This record gives sequence, C-alpha cells and structure tokens, in this order.
Amino acid sequence: MFVHIVFWRLREDSPNGRSKRENALELKQRFEALRGLIPGITRCDVGLNVDTSADACDVALYSEFESRAAFEDYPPHPAHQAIVAFLKDVRTERRVVDYES
Repeated sequence: MFVHIVFWRLREDSPNGRSKRENALELKQRFEALRGLIPGITRCDVGLNVDTSADACDVALYSEFESRAAFEDYPPHPAHQAIVAFLKDVRTERRVVDYES
C-alpha cells in the first residue's frame, strides 16, 4: 500500500471570487469524486479544518493506493490535473507526505 497525504492553506481572496470555505468545499467534492474514477485508489478522505490557530491548514487529503506504481499513475490523470488547475488559484501553501506502508 502507498499513502499520500497533503495539507493546503487556501487564499482568503481567491481570484475565482469564492470564499475560502466555498473553495474548501469544492476541493473536498472534487477529490471525493475521484473514488472509483482513478484505478488504484483504495481510499480518498478529505477533511476540512475546524482549528483557527495560525499553524493550521485549511484542507487535508488522506489517500491510499494499491501500490506505489498505482500512485505514480495518479498525478498525470486528467481528473487529478483538473484539481491541480483549480488549486493554482485558491491555495497559498501545500505540504505533502508520501510513504509505503
């Protein structure tokens, strides 16, 4: 199994005119739509942060893949690339952890 975890901080003033909360909800919906769409994904959970401290991120993605090879097929997939394009305008920061389990 291969695990992919990502945390994002979102812009307060995104160019798309939506609030940080609206963009977080959109991001959650887009990632959850990947379930069953991209081969090799066995789990895809998205959490919206409730902590308001300065150290907190806004959105967390926890995903599991059948294998590292399955994960490597994920980034170029068109459905994932559409999310990457959406994120370019709404995020300020991204942190990632990938590991084999």
